[in-house]
Amino acid sequence: MRLLASILLASCMTALSLTATEPTDTVTVFMIGDSTMANKPLTKENQERGWGQMLPVYLQGKIKVDNHAVNGRSSKSFIDEGRWDKVMSLIRPGDYVIIQFGHNDEKVKSPDRYTVPGGSFDDNLRRFVNDTRSKGATPVLMNSIVRRNFPPQSMLDVASESDDKQKEWKGSYPEEGVILVDTHGAYLDSPRNVAKETGVTFIDMNKLTHELVQSLGAGNSRDLFMWIPAGTYEFCPKGKIDNTHLTVIGGLMVSRLAVNAIARQIPELRRYIRPEIYNLNR
Repeated sequence: MRLLASILLASCMTALSLTATEPTDTVTVFMIGDSTMANKPLTKENQERGWGQMLPVYLQGKIKVDNHAVNGRSSKSFIDEGRWDKVMSLIRPGDYVIIQFGHNDEKVKSPDRYTVPGGSFDDNLRRFVNDTRSKGATPVLMNSIVRRNFPPQSMLDVASESDDKQKEWKGSYPEEGVILVDTHGAYLDSPRNVAKETGVTFIDMNKLTHELVQSLGAGNSRDLFMWIPAGTYEFCPKGKIDNTHLTVIGGLMVSRLAVNAIARQIPELRRYIRPEIYNLNR
């Protein structure tokens, strides 16, 4: 209850702060990535949230989040569509850019998005890093959050297939197992490798979210993802089973994992993190 109260209080204070004019010395945290990070509409009782959308809840002081993550984008399509150029035009010295791609870079059947880990994916990440530094800002690399995937024994042969090959379930769902199996493969390694090569901060969001989801188990972890019963919300009257995208609760919990990792690994940003939130996981 104390955590919930802290979250609600922080949410209200954040909402109020966004109505004021930002001081010129405000630090901006830009976010680039895919749907797991992106802002979601708040209409029709929509329960989906990107974890980047929830990040301001945990921040204080002269800092703001400018979330440019977009549904369905890979590192390639984000560049090709001119979205990175737009972000570059906004970055100022002293800002930060959080970079998290991978889910859609895996899409072999989508040549406009597909990249190769150890090849074109790494090249795009290097570009983000080098361009950010050229503006006097600080890049932060993250890998993809875990996909909720508890395969039953009968499906273990395809348990680690990429998101692009996972079956979409509508209505009924097969019995689940007890072991969480990730689907991202080598795409998890590219951000880590590029961070080591370029000397930038790497936050292993896959490991953090894997530990969280596994600790909750197959049943309880459904609350973090878009498992929506039919007839519950206006935005999705027929219901939904989605093991990739986060609910409000999931967005808050994943964002809290990220903000605690930021506090540990980027001391310069620690003063902008609400101490009552950071201290919860110390």
